[in-house]
Amino acid sequence: MKHLIRTDDFSVEQINSVLNDALQFSDGHFDPILREKIIITLFFENSTRTKSSFEIAAKRLGAEVVHLDVQKSSTQKGESLVDTALNLDAMGPHAMIVRHAHAGVPNILAEHTKASIINAGDGAHAHPTQALLDLFTLKQHFGEIKGKKIAIVGDIKNSRVANSNIELLTRFGMDITLVAPPHFLPTTSLPTTHSLHDVIDNVDAIMSLRTQTERHSHQTYGSLKDYASDFCITQELLGKRNIIILHPGPVHRNIDIDDALLKDSRCKVLEQVKNGVSIRMAVLKALIA
Repeated sequence: MKHLIRTDDFSVEQINSVLNDALQFSDGHFDPILREKIIITLFFENSTRTKSSFEIAAKRLGAEVVHLDVQKSSTQKGESLVDTALNLDAMGPHAMIVRHAHAGVPNILAEHTKASIINAGDGAHAHPTQALLDLFTLKQHFGEIKGKKIAIVGDIKNSRVANSNIELLTRFGMDITLVAPPHFLPTTSLPTTHSLHDVIDNVDAIMSLRTQTERHSHQTYGSLKDYASDFCITQELLGKRNIIILHPGPVHRNIDIDDALLKDSRCKVLEQVKNGVSIRMAVLKALIA
């Protein structure tokens, strides 16, 4: 368990240990077990939730956090990512938390460092801690999730969150249906549909995704309003159904989820944010404590 690049870097047994630790941390039971540990954050892509969550998680456990300001780093002078990692690693950090717009960057860095590499999101490839916190949120609500049904809705083809959740939730026995317009669907063996109405009476949870417009080579919808008319999760759509709503953030209001539903108790978006700190504490414990 030196690195966390993908969710399948951890076995089910290891994930259950992470979930158990996260539960303890969420109850406020933690000690500074990472005192004298040094963690470097390298965010080559913008982030609010993930970066802040990792920093809070590390500091709650007593670690020192060094943030590399990418805009002022030597990568702006032409230094390669590998050389940047090698130089940082020579300073003796215990972990590097990496986010990058290109898939595969954390894998490359992991081949050249003694420090643990934690993938905080790489291109459209993977976002393992997001999937872990989503799993934790689902288990908090349902208890046993084996056999529960979830619809993942939106720009699935370009979503690292979808990739990681599909791998992880399938391993824990959830039934997944992908809901998206044709050009947002990946090649998959999972059930798919282009209509929310096809699944709304048959799911226990819906995970809405942000439209990844920055990863589109050209405009794929007439407008986001057109997209929302088909795929926005609304209070009207849910009615009185006992379905919970997840979203990795940032939420495009009234495009991904409507304003009314964001205030609904069935919407777990802020619980996901809270759980993200506990899960990232548990991941840091597992890798470097």
